[in-house]
Amino acid sequence: MGTRRRAREVALQVLFQIDVCHDDVEESIELYWSNFDAPEHAREFSTQLIVGTMNHLDDIDDLIKTCSENWSLDRMSKVDRNILRLAVYELVFCRDVPPKVALNEAIELGKEYGSENSGSFINGILDALYTKLRRDDNHYNIGGID
Repeated sequence: MGTRRRAREVALQVLFQIDVCHDDVEESIELYWSNFDAPEHAREFSTQLIVGTMNHLDDIDDLIKTCSENWSLDRMSKVDRNILRLAVYELVFCRDVPPKVALNEAIELGKEYGSENSGSFINGILDALYTKLRRDDNHYNIGGID
């Protein structure tokens, strides 16, 4: 498994914990690393993903809401919701992650950690969001906000 894939899995697990337990971000990261190990690059990238997602959570959730008709964030499974948050953070804020990689990684996380329909659910929302972002790039710059 690649280092970045491992970092995304860690980020998903910590984001899920924060979502469920309403824990502090830094404490959640420390707790995870006190119980598990990974290469330094995976630690750094997962921390960037977690902190970045949480720092921009309101904006990320607003973007998800624009493309999830009939699905409020509260109705989504916690796994799917946090995979979407992670992917949206990568799409909008991570200049070094190609959009197709962010989309594909999110779909794969959904297939592995979500329900049997998570992959297609995540794909549908992210595809609509990516199309919207490309169309409306006067507000958002795919690959990073300037």
